Amino acid sequence: MLETRLGRLVRPARRALCVAAVAAAFAGAAAHAEEMTVSVWAGGTGDADMYRIDAIKMAADILSRQEAIKGHELKITVEGKPYTDWDQFKQAVTLAGQAGSGPNIVVTGHEDIASWAQSGLIVPVEDYLDLDAWPISDIYPNLLKIASFNGKIYGLPQDAESRPLFGWIPHLKKIGYSDSDIAALPGRIEKGDYTLYDMLNDARKMQDAGLVQPGYGFYPRVSNGPDYWQFYVAFGGKMQDEKTGRLELDKAALEKMYQFFIDAVKMGVTRKNHIGTPWDQWYTEVATGKAGFWDGGTWHYARYTGKEGLKDFFGSLMFSLIPAGEKGGVANTLTHPLVYLVTKQKDEHLQEVASQLVAIASEPRINALHAIKSAHLGISRSEAHIGFYADDRWTREATERLLPHAVAMPNNTHFGTYWDVMWKGLQTAWQGQSSASDAVNAVASELQGSLGDAIIIN
Repeated sequence: MLETRLGRLVRPARRALCVAAVAAAFAGAAAHAEEMTVSVWAGGTGDADMYRIDAIKMAADILSRQEAIKGHELKITVEGKPYTDWDQFKQAVTLAGQAGSGPNIVVTGHEDIASWAQSGLIVPVEDYLDLDAWPISDIYPNLLKIASFNGKIYGLPQDAESRPLFGWIPHLKKIGYSDSDIAALPGRIEKGDYTLYDMLNDARKMQDAGLVQPGYGFYPRVSNGPDYWQFYVAFGGKMQDEKTGRLELDKAALEKMYQFFIDAVKMGVTRKNHIGTPWDQWYTEVATGKAGFWDGGTWHYARYTGKEGLKDFFGSLMFSLIPAGEKGGVANTLTHPLVYLVTKQKDEHLQEVASQLVAIASEPRINALHAIKSAHLGISRSEAHIGFYADDRWTREATERLLPHAVAMPNNTHFGTYWDVMWKGLQTAWQGQSSASDAVNAVASELQGSLGDAIIIN
């Protein structure tokens, strides 16, 4: 049986044996010098995110120094491979894993855990680490839960993030908002007092005043992504039944979500052909006041204030939870942590070392380097007390305002199918090819046929 404590799943006896096994493996090699190469492939990684790989390099140096003090000469060479394209990354990991030539550590979205665990591509890190020991004991329990599947912790969170609503402050002022009104808006949204439809009405006011072009009042994400689940949740939708673990589709909530995007197009504040807009164009437009409202990621701060040249971030952008769909509803945001996962190897000692590196890379000071450089959020309580992290206004305010209300996509092998069908339905409704009701019925029918009892439809 599993023992549940603070929302974290642990196996005390087995964990102690695994930690002892790691120590024994090092002790057995202590009589001679040991050299090994550890490869790390990281998805969604550009220049601002290189600590996803560099943190493992730092961990390798620390582990080697620790072992040297014990009298064991250990030389670890870390070979990192960043991928900016997610599809290319996931295909590469899958094909390499099938060929037995995959990396030792992967950095990916938590949604890959279920399928990769079931296929045997990855191993549970809890088999090699003491979950009650620092730094793992200090990681937020909800993030560890997100890194779990079938009662086992498969990975450790590499970062945390959130996906807020942004609003251009100068435009809000010109449609009648005072400084105090703008300061109070995130709180109104949190309470369910200001809804998604209130946002659309303000977006239309911005367009009517000539502040932004038609179709730029509400300028959401330009491609499929986790962000769109926030709008489903905003109308009361649930992705998974907590009791059974089965996926869940709330047809009424999904219809309201689809209708919201249909209404945004009818009001003229969002373009019918918005999906497919080039990302570089989108980033420049939202960071220069060409859009009124949009949803984005907390990590966008680095892009806005860096490449896009936004000088006064806090004087230019209001940020908040995604508003509730209706008065009195629940505002939300989605967190999509990337996780360190250890792949299955023929050499179990390599799995042990890789797990140790992942644990060291999760230490607060090391993780804070990634958080601040890439504008992500920390993974542990102690991180908030590191001056380098605490002194950064963006990470401090975003953590306080957003993370307590964050939801996450379920780790479920069938969720990819659910996601694909939901997105297809949204596109047909958004582009005027179907009514919201017909689109939802088509989604429900397709999911019932493909997933059967794996999904609850109500």
